[in-house]
Amino acid sequence: MTTSVSSPPARGSDSHAAVAARARGLTKAYGSGETRVVALDAVDVDMPRGRFTAIMGPSGSGKSTLMHCLAGLDTASSGRIWVGETEITKLKDKRLTRLRRDSIGFVFQAFNLLPTLTALENITLPMDIAGRTPDRAWLDRVVTTVGLAGRLKHRPAQLSGGQQQRVAVARALAARPEIIFGDEPTGNLDSRAGAEILGFLRRSVDELGQTIVMVTHDPVAASYADRVLYLADGRIVDEMHAPTADAVLERMKSFDSRGRTS
Repeated sequence: MTTSVSSPPARGSDSHAAVAARARGLTKAYGSGETRVVALDAVDVDMPRGRFTAIMGPSGSGKSTLMHCLAGLDTASSGRIWVGETEITKLKDKRLTRLRRDSIGFVFQAFNLLPTLTALENITLPMDIAGRTPDRAWLDRVVTTVGLAGRLKHRPAQLSGGQQQRVAVARALAARPEIIFGDEPTGNLDSRAGAEILGFLRRSVDELGQTIVMVTHDPVAASYADRVLYLADGRIVDEMHAPTADAVLERMKSFDSRGRTS
């Protein structure tokens, strides 16, 4: 296992084709003067297409801010961000909303399902709102991948927490987005249900070619990823490929030894 600080690839079009999202000089600051807090400090980062990336770091390191900026949920103070070939830092609100709807999927701790709709109706809701007809073959494949084939007519109250999160994962996958962002997606689940969801996310990368970026504090969750990015003080300070839970835990301990807490 090797670790290295991430460096940007060459800027040729071929490298961009292999990247689902990227940022250059991404800075996010709150407040001004003596109260100014820098959450992200000139970050350069690429999220490779068809890969699973976990983002980790101590509390206040900027990991959630990085995800929110890459996903267009928060605005950058300076720098540039692209999703696919579209620079989102230049988009007006209406176009940014459309891009988030069409090109980005989200999975959060809260399942965010509508209680009056069935599992299938919750899965297709974003496409229904957009006036898009689901690709039936793809939808069937997604439903099979996350193991929901026998639960599509059930409403959320009839499903376990793990099953509800499967619906949320399927909803994110169903529109075939450019990239899916997960913010502690297993945080509200027990270890068994969490492992199931992480397994489904892993399979969506391996079998469906999906791109996933997940913020997590859990070394076991991070071990499902292809690589782990470590943030500290708003900067990417390390990168680990083919992570294991033990290796991730050891790396996180080094932050604690420098006086930081997770």
